[in-house]
Amino acid sequence: MDSNNTNLDAAIESLLNVEKQMRLAGEVAGTRKAAIDIVELCFKAGAWKTLNDQIVLLSKRRGQLKQAITAMVQKAMEYIDLTPDMDTRIELIKTLSSVSAGKIYVEIERARLIKRLAKIKEEQGQIDEAADLMQEVAVETFGSMAKTEKIAFILEQVRLCLDRQDFVRAQILSRKISPRVFDADPSKEKRKPKEGDNIVQDAPADIPSLLELKRIYYELMIRLLLKQLVTMEVIQWTSLWEFFKEEYENEKNYLGGALGDKAAEDLKLRIIEHNILVVSKYYSRITLKRLADLLCLSLQEAEKHLSDMVNSKALIAKIDRPMGVVFFRTAQDSNGILNSWATNLEKLLDLVEKSCHQIHKETMIHKAVLKA
Repeated sequence: MDSNNTNLDAAIESLLNVEKQMRLAGEVAGTRKAAIDIVELCFKAGAWKTLNDQIVLLSKRRGQLKQAITAMVQKAMEYIDLTPDMDTRIELIKTLSSVSAGKIYVEIERARLIKRLAKIKEEQGQIDEAADLMQEVAVETFGSMAKTEKIAFILEQVRLCLDRQDFVRAQILSRKISPRVFDADPSKEKRKPKEGDNIVQDAPADIPSLLELKRIYYELMIRLLLKQLVTMEVIQWTSLWEFFKEEYENEKNYLGGALGDKAAEDLKLRIIEHNILVVSKYYSRITLKRLADLLCLSLQEAEKHLSDMVNSKALIAKIDRPMGVVFFRTAQDSNGILNSWATNLEKLLDLVEKSCHQIHKETMIHKAVLKA
């Protein structure tokens, strides 16, 4: 075993000397080959700790060529799935991620590494850590990443935020994707790059197609909307419609013309009903003007929708129109009503008894005064 380690160290030292000579001479091909040979040598020997150490060492050598670092990182990424255990895999991913951090020429490789590490964290039940890892990378600024890979990465960020109940950040991240991007023809977008343009890399084979990404996108948007509807908080219709209007307009033709307009009206009606129920839960009384402001409606529209819900027995409320105040109260069952009546009768009888006692007291005092 010691002899094998000695042979490995000697072989690595020899390759390091070759790498140094090539690097100082500015030989890109030679430097890249030496770096790759060192990585392959460590992998074949099964020396994973040595592999991590050599990757860090090669990346920090003075005047290291970016082509060598890129080739070394790409080669080491091929061995991630061949690691003997999960701890070794995580350590290798973290090493490659730290080496590629802050280097534009390996930003795509780092994004893929972070995504793989986040997937492992999610499988281990560490949703918060996985979401934090994914949010470290802003793929929308990567000029050389394929469009479908960018969309898939952002959608993964949105999904993890939804899983960790961070709906505000999920909504912010979802704005990075315009629905118009799904209507573009990928074949027409492929053009010969001009001088100075970034060469766009092809997306990996595991990235879904644009049509599949569109389905995932709308599933996440519906999930985000449904979560808002089941949460007892007022939803601002104006901001909600501004957020979903573009998606709705793009999908309007698929909803069947007039049915699409009715669907928009139904959505607004459900949002208004949801908001009235939320207000009735948190307020016992509220001015009609304030209610209209919360519902993003006029006074007449707010009163109409409130009256419709009272008529349909969805809630119990009364409107004092001269004062402009709405009174809400919770619905009671028969037992609750009987208990309320019994309590009121008990209070009434108590008042009658006290009144009789006072009358009797005053009568006695008056008789005493007359006798005197």
